[in-house]
Amino acid sequence: MRGRLERRTWRHDPTVYATPRLRRACSYDVFFPDPLGDEVFDLPADVAAVMSEAEREVLELNHLADPALKSLSRLLLRTESIASSKVEGMHADIRSVARAEARRSLGRSISRQVAEIIANIDAMQKGVDQVATSDLLTPQELCEIHEALMSQGIIPLNPGKIRDRQNWIGGNDTNPCGAAYVPPPPEEVPALMEDLGAFCNSDLHPPLVQAAIAHAQFETIHPFDDGNGRTGRALLQVLLRRRGLAPEFVPPVSIVFHKRRDSYIRGLTDFRDGRVGDWLLLFGEAMAQAAQLALSYRHLVSDLQEFWRERVRESGNPRSDAAAWSVIDALPAFPAVTVAAAADAIGRSEQNVRNAFEQLEDAGVLSRIGSSRRYRVWEPRGLLDLISELENGMLPRAESD
Repeated sequence: MRGRLERRTWRHDPTVYATPRLRRACSYDVFFPDPLGDEVFDLPADVAAVMSEAEREVLELNHLADPALKSLSRLLLRTESIASSKVEGMHADIRSVARAEARRSLGRSISRQVAEIIANIDAMQKGVDQVATSDLLTPQELCEIHEALMSQGIIPLNPGKIRDRQNWIGGNDTNPCGAAYVPPPPEEVPALMEDLGAFCNSDLHPPLVQAAIAHAQFETIHPFDDGNGRTGRALLQVLLRRRGLAPEFVPPVSIVFHKRRDSYIRGLTDFRDGRVGDWLLLFGEAMAQAAQLALSYRHLVSDLQEFWRERVRESGNPRSDAAAWSVIDALPAFPAVTVAAAADAIGRSEQNVRNAFEQLEDAGVLSRIGSSRRYRVWEPRGLLDLISELENGMLPRAESD
């Protein structure tokens, strides 16, 4: 076991309402995890082989990146963050999320649940773009990611603040007796988070091994009142970028974790119980599967863009420097797109982009959503279908006319 259990007694707080059964004193086991320190994890040959193969898959995904498909990185990042929300039980149709994100950019109101999922996307983007490039990864950076993730919640629970009370997983909401897991008490958390930061800043282990262990340790510490799962999966993305394993494309591993949720939870339990190899084996297989899935969709998105270009050529073949071609390059980042968002993405004027949208709409590349003349949003043909299949972990199908 990577730590120790301590038996404690829970006494009911009379200021908190509870049924008579839950007001009785009861016993529970709280877990005190071992710090990571400078521990070196020796991997069995089969585990080392799986982790090495997974790293090759992630590297292949990133080495095939090209300027025209750079916008695909945001598609994969948003898919990862939405899937991470699903692991936590937050569900929303991909079209609803995409359209809500576009409406929000136009200043329109959206539902609180979708706003929280979009905050998850924004926080994941912040983690990869900012925290991943910081000199050191500290508990403060993780608090910043958590704050961005949780600030849009229906009932935000101390966003960006390390917990100062006992929490637990499973059981009931009144006491930890009967919980599936009780993390370390709050007074232990700051030192454990400093230790985790030091581990994340070291290079003692290969990138994927480091990311897997750091994620499992973070979930073991459970440092926040809520949102630990989403923050811990954001940490994965940060470490993959910091170590240079995924500089362009982040494999959407939460898609695999969502489909194999029971195995994912069991793997984290294996880590706490000292079966680190079992956790690494599961993690490596999930990461390899996520990279392969993303690679398949990378090729399909490229094919879809060529399909769009051919439709434009058939409808009038604009000049080679026309904004329509640049918009097509950027569209994979926008399952639902506005003129302002596209103009910002390609560095052209909104009037140029508005003209390009008319050309793309005439060619059947863009479809206008709704009839509002003031709040105009478009969808790229076929893109949401690809993303929906990707989020479901399905083997992709090529776009056909």
